[in-house]
Amino acid sequence: MRTPQGETNISLVTPQAIEDVLPLVRAYLDFYEVQPTDADVRVLCETLAADPEHEGVQLLARTSDGAPIGFATIFWSWSTTAATRIGTMNDLFVTEAARGSGVADALIEACLEECREHGARSLQWQTAKDNLRAQAVYDRMGGERSEWLDYSCDVDRR
Repeated sequence: MRTPQGETNISLVTPQAIEDVLPLVRAYLDFYEVQPTDADVRVLCETLAADPEHEGVQLLARTSDGAPIGFATIFWSWSTTAATRIGTMNDLFVTEAARGSGVADALIEACLEECREHGARSLQWQTAKDNLRAQAVYDRMGGERSEWLDYSCDVDRR
């Protein structure tokens, strides 16, 4: 894909590319002010690279000279209410220098293609309420907002 910064190449994160995606994942985690261990982040990336058909995929965006500038993560799941397989874009991150250049759009398009290839009928995602820049990208790309409330529960809470 051609962006204002030049050619952007997007590919699956393979075991050989894990070292390239890890710094981007850490920058993403820093953005959200969360601190899972480096070991846990590595296990996540290695698990996805080892079983993209069942677990999910990570996509890595690079400049024409091979520099990593963004990534997206899709987890495979199912929707009971739609009775279909879905892809959940759990992560989308573009380096600050590459933001606004079309890399996020290219990653979303690549996520949609991965969903088609894996039999998922829908790509779903969420973002923080105050992440207005991301919301502008999602709106521009045709994403539809929903009004669900998110809940989570720590399994070790008792």
